[in-house]
Amino acid sequence: MANIFGKGLGKAARATGLKPKLIEWVNPSDTEIVWKYPDEVIPWGSVVIVKEFENALFYRDGKLYGLLGAGRHVLDTQNVPFLSGLVEGLYGENIFRCMIIYVSLRRFQGKFGGRTQTIELAPLLFHGSFYFRIEDPSLFVNKVVGPQSVFTTDELNEYLRGYFNEKIMAYLSSTSIQDVYMKQAEVTERVTMLLRKDFKDIGVSLEKVVFEGVDTEGPWRDRLFWMMRGGVQTGYVLQMETVKEVAKELGKSPGAAIGTGMVIVPPLMQPPPPTQPTTAPTVATQPAAPVATPSFAICPYCGKQVPIGANFCPYCGRKVKWCSKQHICTEEARFCPVCGEELK
Repeated sequence: MANIFGKGLGKAARATGLKPKLIEWVNPSDTEIVWKYPDEVIPWGSVVIVKEFENALFYRDGKLYGLLGAGRHVLDTQNVPFLSGLVEGLYGENIFRCMIIYVSLRRFQGKFGGRTQTIELAPLLFHGSFYFRIEDPSLFVNKVVGPQSVFTTDELNEYLRGYFNEKIMAYLSSTSIQDVYMKQAEVTERVTMLLRKDFKDIGVSLEKVVFEGVDTEGPWRDRLFWMMRGGVQTGYVLQMETVKEVAKELGKSPGAAIGTGMVIVPPLMQPPPPTQPTTAPTVATQPAAPVATPSFAICPYCGKQVPIGANFCPYCGRKVKWCSKQHICTEEARFCPVCGEELK
């Protein structure tokens, strides 16, 4: 026994009457994030072995008492002072009663995927991978492992997947479908930046996000086909769809349709501004006529027309907000999905 637990521990073992234990996370796989030692009654003088890229945390009754880094640790109040709060008497014998939770500090891969709607209410299916490390084991155990009672890799991966999906769906719902398809690198970078703060709040460092598949459904595939062709300006197809929707709504109220239609429809029928030539013109040209400034924007919730500057959608009643360039955003958005401006 002296060879296992070191010199000077035989007396402590005899004093308690309990045999000290050797506590170690044996051969964890590359995918295991945490491991809980199965016994919560720890004899005085037990030895905890913590390897490199691991931490051992002592947790009881919803409270984290302390953490041990890499090394060989003899469990008594002299060597590990925070254990004084965990000492109990059992038939006159001193023990420590707590959970010992090992946390790996290596890099892990998580999976995400789900279904949401973009700002135009287009269905969006997505999936991919995210890479992370446990940056603050104490915070991670206090916020996730302990309160959720998740101690297996499968349980933790399911929790982190749900946590990731919840955050990314909130962002994608305020993003244009054409940005998701045509500016995927930019969208990925912004998603990573926004989600890093959310993951930091639970003690996790989010290192990388990779979209492995993005898709939509039905008529939206045809619209994207034309929007992504070089000869068709992006956004024009959606503009025509908006005209159809407005006409449909006006048709429901014939009495109001004539007057309202004269105000709404002409601005919507304005063609998008022409693209700038890639080379300088060889002959003088007349200056282009000024393009009418749109009076309406598409509601990110119901897809109907909202007057520029309005605080609420006149159709669904949901609150909206605007960036300084008058791009419409959801109430929850922290950045403009069009120009990226931070919203105050």
